[in-house]
Amino acid sequence: MKRTDFAYDLPEELIAAEPLAERSASRLMIVPAASRGTRHGFVATDLLTLLRPGDLVVVNNTRVIPARLTGTKSTGGQVEVMIERIIAPHQVRAFVRASKTPKVDSLIELEVGYQLRVLGRDGDLFLLEEIEGRSLLIYAETYGHVPLPPYMKRQDSESDRERYQTVFAKHAGAVAAPTAGLHFDQALIEQIKANGVEWVELTLHVGAGTFNPVRVEDIADHQMHAEWYEITTEAAQRIQRAKAEGRRVIAIGTTSLRALEGSAAQSPDGQVRAETAETNVFITPGFAFRVVDCLFTNFHLPESTLMMLISAFAGYDRVMAAYREAVMQRYRFFSYGDACWFERAEHDA
Repeated sequence: MKRTDFAYDLPEELIAAEPLAERSASRLMIVPAASRGTRHGFVATDLLTLLRPGDLVVVNNTRVIPARLTGTKSTGGQVEVMIERIIAPHQVRAFVRASKTPKVDSLIELEVGYQLRVLGRDGDLFLLEEIEGRSLLIYAETYGHVPLPPYMKRQDSESDRERYQTVFAKHAGAVAAPTAGLHFDQALIEQIKANGVEWVELTLHVGAGTFNPVRVEDIADHQMHAEWYEITTEAAQRIQRAKAEGRRVIAIGTTSLRALEGSAAQSPDGQVRAETAETNVFITPGFAFRVVDCLFTNFHLPESTLMMLISAFAGYDRVMAAYREAVMQRYRFFSYGDACWFERAEHDA
């Protein structure tokens, strides 16, 4: 398939630049099996009716770090550092934006005299090291800015430190939020559990590569970015037990789905394994899903790898029709936008 097969027209005013006052107040588009029509509701009420006792919900408990840092080069020019991944306590892989490309062994000075040395290149990214061996994560948490997606077209505010983070975030390392999880507040989580739904957490650190556009026309030529994930022994056992007992597995967000299906795809028996690994699985129509039965997710960018993922999951024609309807119904799009529920298609529709 071609990149342009996943394009759709989106009025700019439907891009959500700010979150709603209440996390679970977002609208919810429900796209069930092909035999039933699309419905419209709200996360706070309708998600509870979609989840059944015995279902297993899987969420991503990664924590977003304030990954955007500003400073100057040794030559005096302004520079912006966007952390892509923390490699070690004092080393990161990062995008560097400056008027001129920084040279190897040159220094970048951040606020309060914090200095980074340029160690080298890694494709489009730079390897940077704090020259005194201090923790870059601690520095970022104090002086960094929330790395809001570029389509929001605004600077981050203090409130973004709380709202661009899930209420169940635990393990720091993401530079973009697992946005489907932003719809959950503690009251909704407690209701879900009280209704007999099993709650399981894994960790996938969302990288800046999630915003990389697909630049090739033939999607088979696209090189997918890799992301670090961890599935604990307990989580893997609970997921496999649910599958063995015929219970549904519900992925909250595409990052949870990528970890689950990436693990199963690499496993000889097609089962989710307890592991700490990286996945660069590129899910496109024709992909064989082994784990996830339903997907709760946000609305994604045109021509993006995530549009390709949900088209593989729910059926290309069904997804494209749902997006056209979402535009007509004036849903709010992207990270701070509304949500949708897709059931897995047996065959592309």
